[in-house]
Amino acid sequence: MRKMIILGLLAATVVPSMASAQSAGEVRHDRHMLREEQRQLNNARRGGDPREIREQRRDVADARRELREDWRDYRQSHRDVYRRGAYAGPRGYAYRPVAPGYRFAPGYYQSRYWINDPWTYRLRRVAGGQRWIRYGNDVVLVNTRNGRVIEAHRDFFW
Repeated sequence: MRKMIILGLLAATVVPSMASAQSAGEVRHDRHMLREEQRQLNNARRGGDPREIREQRRDVADARRELREDWRDYRQSHRDVYRRGAYAGPRGYAYRPVAPGYRFAPGYYQSRYWINDPWTYRLRRVAGGQRWIRYGNDVVLVNTRNGRVIEAHRDFFW
């Protein structure tokens, strides 16, 4: 009986770590496939055959959809990572949904709103002068030189 309990505890700790590693591998594979499909689309555009271009566009859309689904599955199975405390914005804060091109005032992208470890949330790496910030329950990629939004993910946190 004691051996069964120990084996059960061991399985409960090992299996979730294997599942998350597989999930990260799936996401990495899907990103690779998306890049490959985009390369093939670019080659088809050079060739000029409209039917081939249409087919490749569909393949790129399918690859994007697959990547998005894997990311959603990862997020769903790791809910505790995406649960954050209440957001306290700068003075005069009122939430409005933002889109790329929107310009934030400097108070919104101060260091207290930075997401210091984007990989924890499976966010892409950014270039210099850009930062992932938290804005309400959203995550926004901001150009810190001028405050412009580059990318926005709505309702990112639970």
